[in-house]
Amino acid sequence: PIAIHNLGNYYRKGMHGFPQDHVKALEQYHRAAELGDAGAYSNIGYCYMYGEGVEVDQEKANHYFELAAISGDNTARFNLGNAELNGDNMDRALKHHMIAIRGGFSESLKMVKEMYTNGDATKEDYTEALRTYQEYLGEIESAQRDKAAAAYAQYCYYELGA
Repeated sequence: PIAIHNLGNYYRKGMHGFPQDHVKALEQYHRAAELGDAGAYSNIGYCYMYGEGVEVDQEKANHYFELAAISGDNTARFNLGNAELNGDNMDRALKHHMIAIRGGFSESLKMVKEMYTNGDATKEDYTEALRTYQEYLGEIESAQRDKAAAAYAQYCYYELGA
């Protein structure tokens, strides 16, 4: 499923000799998702969010983000939190972001900070978010953290088409 997901990324961005083709990318993401790749569900959500190969449909985007989040994808959880923020559902937004923070997703920590700054989260909420993120960092060994950070940096390198 990972290789199929990557093939979808290549079509989506037009990388590594593949033509940019959002419809083919979406097909690959669906195949990878059916084989259990949670990140592929997240990318299907992006396709619906931005209209890549399909019509823009935020409801469908959120559906696929939910499938990805249920499978443990923290990026999808982050996106669900942001969708709830856009809908002024601050409690639900905070819950999604806190779950992503427990998984080490630092972008959700930044969103909780922004929510606190804007008065949409309490000082206690932000303190809990910081504490939760610190606990996450303390639970993983530094060698694992460094390896994960390097893998994420490599993923971003390819994802951005650099």
